[in-house]
Amino acid sequence: MNSAEPLLRVRELHKHFGSGERRVDVLSGVDLVMGAQESISVVGASGVGKSTLLHILGTLERPSAGEVSYEGLNVFSLHEQQLAAYRNRTIGFVFQFHHLLSEFTALENCMLPPLIARKNRMEAKESAEVILEQVGLSHRLRHRIGELSGGEQQRVAVARALVLRPKLLLADEPTGNLDAKSSRGIHDLLLRLNQEHEVSLLVVTHNMELASMMQRQLQMKDGVLNNLDGTAGASEL
Repeated sequence: MNSAEPLLRVRELHKHFGSGERRVDVLSGVDLVMGAQESISVVGASGVGKSTLLHILGTLERPSAGEVSYEGLNVFSLHEQQLAAYRNRTIGFVFQFHHLLSEFTALENCMLPPLIARKNRMEAKESAEVILEQVGLSHRLRHRIGELSGGEQQRVAVARALVLRPKLLLADEPTGNLDAKSSRGIHDLLLRLNQEHEVSLLVVTHNMELASMMQRQLQMKDGVLNNLDGTAGASEL
């Protein structure tokens, strides 16, 4: 990897669904540069493609055209198995719905990414215990997900996303299902971990309080990213 390259560089990103008369263009030439440990929020009306963008940046979906590079590596040049391995160690995800396994404990949910990465069980357990303590859940390690509050469940989801120390955390409406008090707790947690873990943070949200906490605030409109005032600048560090 070229250390002079930014963490993330997106060039002329396009995404459409369908074809012919049924074709829907969602992304229409998105450009973005993101540095290490930077925090960015993306806001915009429902249905403008914010989540689609996040899924492509997270390599869960492939673009129709354009390039997504991490530290100079065009990730979509990788084969699927290579891409999955890269995603697992480099990118963490937090979604509006926590997607935790209800039959597992908080600890067991956080152990899954290290186990998938072929770390031994003891190492996975130790890593999960450390990150759960950092998000304030050391007293809830062995509670099943249904025994936790909504805010606690989302803290487990954040811990799971960060257990492998990724370089980038992608969060899609991370407080969309939480009450105001729990939301503020998650806001503060994300910003603290952004600094403590030196992880870059890109948040898609309708919550303007959370959006305003990020170093840069971008708006998605008409398939592209701009600053909130409508000016270009989404690609500036």
